[in-house]
Amino acid sequence: MDDKWMPTDGENDVTRVAAAPRSRVSGLWVGVILSAVVLVFLLVFILQNGNPVLITFLGWTQTLPTGVALLFAAIAGVLLVAIPGSIRILQLRRAAATEGFVTERPSHRG
Repeated sequence: MDDKWMPTDGENDVTRVAAAPRSRVSGLWVGVILSAVVLVFLLVFILQNGNPVLITFLGWTQTLPTGVALLFAAIAGVLLVAIPGSIRILQLRRAAATEGFVTERPSHRG
């Protein structure tokens, strides 16, 4: 357990204060807050780049705002990386399970 030593008000003796343990909920809140900040920046970007642009792809032609077109391109890029990466992770987990390796995370609860 991580303990911090802090002096009391105006005295020379020291009081032991236990640090609050990290939890999954606190990690979740950090993720939610960071996601909200990214979404605000994304919304500002889309609203500031509203000029229409002509997009042609595989015979499909559409006019979209520049910010929206770039958002779709970014989503496509993320999917092109995430899908093969996820498939590879699943292959490695399956191979580890057949080899007898432990694939579950150890519990940090005391």
